[in-house]
Amino acid sequence: MKNLKVVLVFCLLLNCKTDYKKEIKDYNIDPVQEKIIDTSKAEEKDLKNNKSIAIEIKQKKLINKKDERIDLETLIKEKTFFKEKENYTINFTYPELNEKLNPKYENFNNYIKDFYLNISGTEASILEKKQKCDSITLKNFKESRLINYKIYSVNNNLVSVVFYKENFYSGTLHPSFSFNCMNFDLNRGVFMTYKDFFLNDSETDFTNILNHEISNKINKGELYYDCWELSLDNFLNHKNNFVLNETYVEYYFDDCVMCPSYTGSYSVKIPLVKLLSVLKKHEFNPLEF
Repeated sequence: MKNLKVVLVFCLLLNCKTDYKKEIKDYNIDPVQEKIIDTSKAEEKDLKNNKSIAIEIKQKKLINKKDERIDLETLIKEKTFFKEKENYTINFTYPELNEKLNPKYENFNNYIKDFYLNISGTEASILEKKQKCDSITLKNFKESRLINYKIYSVNNNLVSVVFYKENFYSGTLHPSFSFNCMNFDLNRGVFMTYKDFFLNDSETDFTNILNHEISNKINKGELYYDCWELSLDNFLNHKNNFVLNETYVEYYFDDCVMCPSYTGSYSVKIPLVKLLSVLKKHEFNPLEF
């Protein structure tokens, strides 16, 4: 009789243990939980597999990026130049400073029209390329050149402009983008470059700071896969290609300088607090704080 009781107790314990395992098992295969998907990871994987879509998204982010042109409507007047021919289109949009506010703004306007836009030079280069091309298909392919811009103000003393050129060449699936940045002192009517904001011989230190920001982007994942740090030579070639803000400096790079065309970003922001060691201190530097 005693042995029978022991057997019964053992069976009850075994049954409880089996039910507990079943409960745990049922919990672990909750169908609702199985449907939870990291959509950001899925989207990133899709972009990796379809570089064409990734390029389009990257370019749209740039085009849709907000700037301050509406806030600066008393300072700037937006100008356009459009010309369409049988085998090419030129479409330029650019800012012109209001010279009634300061006659010195003529320096900015003349440089943009005469040297930067270089409409006649653009036309000549397109036609020359068409004449040299042996392929009938490429000769008949319509090319386009587009220039647009983003503009920002720094402490009401300086305007910071990034021009982006969209070049759609014969035989390519997507346009390529290149950048030129300009910083113009509104009080003195002069352009300012790297040497006006940062210490002499600080390029190596600045490159290290910039690469640290790029590495952070790469390490965080995001869409910076396949990007890389900049060499000093690359930085020296692009050291004037930045726009300013009261809190950060933003550098712009063409495709394949910092990232390939299908990933990353065209720019990287560096908070001013990380640039204190290289900032130049003088009365005309609006970044001094």
